[in-house]
Amino acid sequence: MYNILSLITGLVIAVMVALNGRLALSYGNFNAIVIVHVVGVLFAFLLCKLTNRKITIKKNLPLWLYLGGAFGILTLIFNNFAFGKISLTSIVALGLLGQTVASLLIDCLGLFGMKKHAFRKSSIIGFVFSLLGILVMLDNTAETALYAILLSFCSGITVVLSRSINAKLSQHVGDIQSSFVNHVVGLPIAVAITIATTKSSHSYIAYKFTPEPWIYLGGALGVTAVLLCNITVPKLSAFRLTLLTFVGQIFTGIVIDILTKNGYSEATFTG
Repeated sequence: MYNILSLITGLVIAVMVALNGRLALSYGNFNAIVIVHVVGVLFAFLLCKLTNRKITIKKNLPLWLYLGGAFGILTLIFNNFAFGKISLTSIVALGLLGQTVASLLIDCLGLFGMKKHAFRKSSIIGFVFSLLGILVMLDNTAETALYAILLSFCSGITVVLSRSINAKLSQHVGDIQSSFVNHVVGLPIAVAITIATTKSSHSYIAYKFTPEPWIYLGGALGVTAVLLCNITVPKLSAFRLTLLTFVGQIFTGIVIDILTKNGYSEATFTG
């Protein structure tokens, strides 16, 4: 069941990325991040009300348990700055490498209070296939911009950190509430970054409302993805969760590209 939920998480993330990408075309990258978080906060709050989940902030919890949303923002920033410097395929591959390394460290060391999962001999097969897939997806653009390579690698690490912290917080406040906190924490950071990176004071409000309301659903899917991770993270090893989520995300992304008549990367498919 949890393996299937991990694949579904990848599916949700792929659709979310597609919607957020369309939103970014209309409003710009950083403005889109703000909109995504506003929608996410409202959707998570509505879910809490509909399910009678009480939102509480426990004062005795360590501060780092509330930083999942901050790491989520870092993931978006790292990918934004790497985009255009190296190919999208290389960004995906290096992100997977970062997730793989971070996942193995969490599994072996039991970081963030997670259950330890020893690296068994049978896991070597999955690890070797993972590295082969990464090598297949890398291309010669990855040799041209060292900082873009580092940012893409770090984006994979922050993905794992964010989902692990959110899952740990959910054990104290609840699954849906943790998703709400994730977006509440990320929202002011996104707003601050947007204001700091916007050249003119009016440019981030001078946009027409798009007639395609479906592109605003990325925030709701983000809440769903965090919620699914809150369920699966305590039940599966971080390494297994990384691979299953990635597989679900890649194949859903390819299906979306085919349906929207966009070409997909053969290197990504092979990887």
